[in-house]
Amino acid sequence: MGELKKWVKQKWVRIGTDGSIKGACGTSKNKKNPDRCLPLAKARSLTKAQRAATAKKKKASGKRKQFVRNTPAAKVSFKKGRKKRKG
Repeated sequence: MGELKKWVKQKWVRIGTDGSIKGACGTSKNKKNPDRCLPLAKARSLTKAQRAATAKKKKASGKRKQFVRNTPAAKVSFKKGRKKRKG
């Protein structure tokens, strides 16, 4: 399975500025300045304070930017597996 397909199949959740998991990504009522979204596994691996920090960073940028980087603790990365050689 391709990396993009794996990424899409992950369960993404919204993170509120209080650090709590609010529900499925894309369900924010504020469409102009939506909540931070993270994969559920990543969100659970962070402390409540770390989740709050990355959510506040996104909200603070407001409408100025479309894309806001996560805080270092909340950075989402995917391990690339080694390709198997044929033969």
